[in-house]
Amino acid sequence: MTVIDHLEIDISRQTLRSFAAGREQQCYRVSTARNGAGEMMDSERTPRGAHEIAEKIGAGCAANTVFVARRPTGEIFDAELAARFPGRDWILTRILWLAGRDHGYNSGGERDTKARYIYIHGTPDSTALGVPGSRGCIRMRNADIVELFEAVSVGTLVDIIA
Repeated sequence: MTVIDHLEIDISRQTLRSFAAGREQQCYRVSTARNGAGEMMDSERTPRGAHEIAEKIGAGCAANTVFVARRPTGEIFDAELAARFPGRDWILTRILWLAGRDHGYNSGGERDTKARYIYIHGTPDSTALGVPGSRGCIRMRNADIVELFEAVSVGTLVDIIA
């Protein structure tokens, strides 16, 4: 398996591209924030700029594992669970927790990506991708986040552009 050294998330295109040694490896459709781009706490916007993967969470969990506060709940997402909790912001399968690298822009104070709990994570397969819809995070298909999770490391660089 190719080890990915850089990710680029393009908010305007709703894509996540992975790179190894400067060559594009994969391009995934994603969904970023319905409120657009922005770095402020509680804005529910996707932060821009240079980031890195600070933590990888969910290794070995089943596809559609439900996470709350970065911990598996013991639930597996399905139609019945979705019907019981309409409107819930589902965080599924794997989490790549991001940290900003630009102090004062996306790191520190009221503009801190990690303190805002911004992740790349799985989402129900019924969730529309290719259009903004999240509360700030980057949503991916479950199969895609599993593939990406295995190819990246803590410290992998992530650029988020508008």
